[in-house]
Amino acid sequence: MYLLGYDIGSSSVKAALVDAVTGQCVASDFYPKTEAPIKAIKDGWAEQNPENWWNYLKQATASVMGQAKIDPKDIKAIGISYQMHGLVAVDKDFNVLRDAIIWCDSRGVPYGEKALADLGAETCLSHLLNQPGNFTATKLAWVKENEPQLFEQIYKIMLPGDYIAWRLTGELCTNPEGLSEYMLWDFKECGPAHFLMDYFGYGHSILPEVKPTFSEQGRVTENVAAELGLAPGIPVTYRAGDQPNNALSLNVFNPGEVASTAGTSGVVYGINGTVDYDPRSRVNNFAHVNHTAEQTRIGVMTCISGTGILNSWIKRNVAPEGISYAEMNDIAAQAPIGSLGVSILPFGNGAERVLENKQIGCSMHGINFNIHNRSHIIRAAQEGIVFSFMYGMEIMESIGMKIERIHAGHANMFLSPIFRDTLASVSGATIDLLDTDGAAGAAKGAGIGAGIYADNNEAFGSLKLIQTIEPAADRTPYLEAYARWKDYLKKELS
Repeated sequence: MYLLGYDIGSSSVKAALVDAVTGQCVASDFYPKTEAPIKAIKDGWAEQNPENWWNYLKQATASVMGQAKIDPKDIKAIGISYQMHGLVAVDKDFNVLRDAIIWCDSRGVPYGEKALADLGAETCLSHLLNQPGNFTATKLAWVKENEPQLFEQIYKIMLPGDYIAWRLTGELCTNPEGLSEYMLWDFKECGPAHFLMDYFGYGHSILPEVKPTFSEQGRVTENVAAELGLAPGIPVTYRAGDQPNNALSLNVFNPGEVASTAGTSGVVYGINGTVDYDPRSRVNNFAHVNHTAEQTRIGVMTCISGTGILNSWIKRNVAPEGISYAEMNDIAAQAPIGSLGVSILPFGNGAERVLENKQIGCSMHGINFNIHNRSHIIRAAQEGIVFSFMYGMEIMESIGMKIERIHAGHANMFLSPIFRDTLASVSGATIDLLDTDGAAGAAKGAGIGAGIYADNNEAFGSLKLIQTIEPAADRTPYLEAYARWKDYLKKELS
């Protein structure tokens, strides 16, 4: 008995096949092998062709099925994780009308700001737990104003995960966690945020049907089964945005539990058991995968868009040509904690929520041509990413989160000793590195949704702890470097 999970990222699409009994991943792969293209026609724009996601999914599925050599009929459920906040628009014949506007696109910001001014902060925050900001709902507002003829053709809008589930099953639906990503879930009314839809002039029927996160959401059609080499009738029983799903993958479900990831974007995501929010809306609040009207589970998230992209930019432009990330980390380790005074603000990938949607760009400070070299710059980049995490974590703590232990997958920037030691030491939190990823987590989420597992503890009881990182005995140099970094940020924001 097996479970199939997909992770629809902006860099690649990953598939994982999990043995439902042992909880072990028996096959996984991702496509493309180089980063998927993102179209950036103008500054602050970011788009992808949804058909590419499907093609990558086909390749990844073929690979895992070829590796595992199992009977497709033994796959009992499918789960989907996906890049958050994307906008896919289709007409009445379900033709995709334009490339998807994805998560790191900033063009929705002014529409969110105007909605906040017109509707009032109290209304927006008490119902949405966020300012309207730069989410799917405001991306659609840009389309309505700038592409009115196309907007008139829109029958339904979807998140990337909704689109993939529809391609698999022919059924279109979403869930409360997904609608909170749109910024169209009303936490007071426990339903779609019709007041915001009315404000923007969206017909209520433009949204997909809302189903529970863990539930049957359609079955693989015969045509798709033939296309993918799967069996018809496999149910899709779970889907969630990549950050709530990352938390699920790390068995983070209850108040006080915290997950982190540092891939293309960098995230610290903790669970709050009460409905609360930052009055300046610098951290995001979403319905977590197990949030219901009866059980409050709010995912409080600080997200830094300029995370992995800064690290990869440094690798391409600062590090010696042709070296690996591990070798680049070795170079960074030649510099001391604090990088001898070099500070880097990692905000060069569009608007940052933690900065109240300002776009200040990436900047380097304190460089002395006589003493600094590439090791200091490489280390300062990783430290700067961590310090941006810490800046958001301080806001999370101000609204009641207590961050003492962080769960993270042993992947991406958490493979760097400098990165994880700096995060543990500047925050004072212990970090547990676990052997999991988003696609395998989505597969286990599907097992919960299909009733194969009784609960999350049964689903994730097989998680393996790889390493525990404790804060440094003397945190002083880390805290001093963070204080200096924060001073530079305050000057940039003033």
